[in-house]
Amino acid sequence: MDKVYPSAAEALKGVVADGQTIAVGGFGLCGIPEALIEALRDTGVKNLTCVSNNAGVDGFGLGQLLDTRQIKKMIASYVGENKEFARQYLAGELELEFTPQGTLAEKLRAGGAGIPAFFTRTGVGTIVAEGKEVKEFNGEQYVMEESIVADVSLVKAWKADRAGNLLFRKTARNFNPNVAMSGKVTIVEVEEIVETGDLDPDHIHLPGIFVHRIVLNANPEKRIEVRTIRNTEGA
Repeated sequence: MDKVYPSAAEALKGVVADGQTIAVGGFGLCGIPEALIEALRDTGVKNLTCVSNNAGVDGFGLGQLLDTRQIKKMIASYVGENKEFARQYLAGELELEFTPQGTLAEKLRAGGAGIPAFFTRTGVGTIVAEGKEVKEFNGEQYVMEESIVADVSLVKAWKADRAGNLLFRKTARNFNPNVAMSGKVTIVEVEEIVETGDLDPDHIHLPGIFVHRIVLNANPEKRIEVRTIRNTEGA
């Protein structure tokens, strides 16, 4: 089966709609599906719940959807690099569900694995546990977290074959495999597409069963979120 679409816009066509839950891969700006996010912005869909470790930066990544007010709620772990996010949240214009990073990853993975909920020690005794079931196992308290199944998942990978088998590159793998698993429909942006059968089965990071559509973005921008240069004066 050939899952390749000619553009990001075509890959989103007939799939995205108002009010959906959209899971987006990436960690900061590393491994984000930037072409798919831009195409999602251009669809004009609104009232989205976006699930992502970060919320992009001003004017790039998910920050573009915040600028156009297409996101009504974020489920995320860290949002500290986006001034527009902070403005909307503090003004009461944006809902936020903070989730510990490991818990968020497991919520996505569990959703893809058909597990409706799980127990974790993370967040016990904090506001994270408020309103959730807490149960004791082996003398320790655990909080129950519900998994996430997204209507659409947007994923960035390095290489794919036409059947959707994926290879990720180094730290750009981050949340992407779990995001891919969680989606009812998973759309993947890649830098290279090869013929089915060209990838060594032992090297495949995520099988094509989780992937529905693929789009090529051979030259992504790959911004660096924060660059720190050591001051060598006097060294």
